[in-house]
Amino acid sequence: MVQFLNPSTVHTPQGSYSHTAAVPAGSELIFVSGQVGMRPDGSIPGSVAEQAEAVFSNLAACLAAHGLGMDAIVKLTAYLVAGVDVDVVRKTRLRHLGDHRPTSTLVFVPGLASPDFLLEVEAIAVKGAP
Repeated sequence: MVQFLNPSTVHTPQGSYSHTAAVPAGSELIFVSGQVGMRPDGSIPGSVAEQAEAVFSNLAACLAAHGLGMDAIVKLTAYLVAGVDVDVVRKTRLRHLGDHRPTSTLVFVPGLASPDFLLEVEAIAVKGAP
């Protein structure tokens, strides 16, 4: 079982994340490439709320392909185009992850692979934790 820990010698997390995650030996790591706000039909919605929904739905679909749920995530890295409303993204993340608190990094960037994309999220998940 993955152990999430917030050491008392470090500040309390200022969001829905944990400071550390210990993955037990014998677990399989699943690396999920950055998911962008593109729907399965190839369309790209214009709003950050719709793109965030597509991003987290895509992430869930990638994990489901390995028989996993969002609770298998141990590390999330999110890239948001500068100026994007981070609260909209946080609310979508919370809706998809619930009480799960993986380690996490959020970075504001000037742009992504296409100017149509407003955010991108990559993940590392654990399968088969003993």
